[in-house]
Amino acid sequence: MESSPLPPPQPATNKTTSHHLISPPLCLPAEQFESLILPSIAAHHTYTFSSMQRQSSSLLIQPVSSPLPVVWSILRQFDRPQSYKHFIKSCRVGPEFSLAPGSTRFVDVISGLPASTSSERLDILDDSRHITGFTVVGGDHRLRNYRSVTTCHEITPDGEEGAGNPRTMTVVVESYIVDVPEGNTEEDTKLFADTVVRLNLQKLASVAEGLTKEGLTEYSFEGGDGGHQNW
Repeated sequence: MESSPLPPPQPATNKTTSHHLISPPLCLPAEQFESLILPSIAAHHTYTFSSMQRQSSSLLIQPVSSPLPVVWSILRQFDRPQSYKHFIKSCRVGPEFSLAPGSTRFVDVISGLPASTSSERLDILDDSRHITGFTVVGGDHRLRNYRSVTTCHEITPDGEEGAGNPRTMTVVVESYIVDVPEGNTEEDTKLFADTVVRLNLQKLASVAEGLTKEGLTEYSFEGGDGGHQNW
């Protein structure tokens, strides 16, 4: 009796992230969340998991009581992440650095973390759509192949449009995907990365809201954070 031939192997199917928010945070009107935030999440914050590597992904959202131009003036400065990111001791760039996709920054991390340095490539910087993102391409750390995207969205809670509306705010959405280090679980990796991202977003909100209270319309990098260092 002849045996039936084995079915051909099925190609591995990569799954996409399913962490999309299905309901808005309490501080955001549902209509604007559905019309502005959800389409952006689908377009810019959806990742495809590798079939060959365990990965973890997450998305966080941070309301900021400041106009979008103020928030974006901080976020767009790829060479000065220490202006709002915790745990960064310094940032260096090469002499030919420019704020353009493909440029690289070299970050020194403060002691006490399971990392000392990180090399990061700017993937996108879109001033019209307020999108930025980067990929970790090297360094002494455990978060391999970390890739992140951040988008900014102007929201008016009372529905009245216009920059003069005192209740106009900015919603910052940040997502990432990263390889799970050997010896760790996806949940361990997500907990660690979420904590760092959340603290950074909270500091971003604090810096931007401080500028708004002082009547400033953008962040000045003279003084305070020391700026970036060239090689």
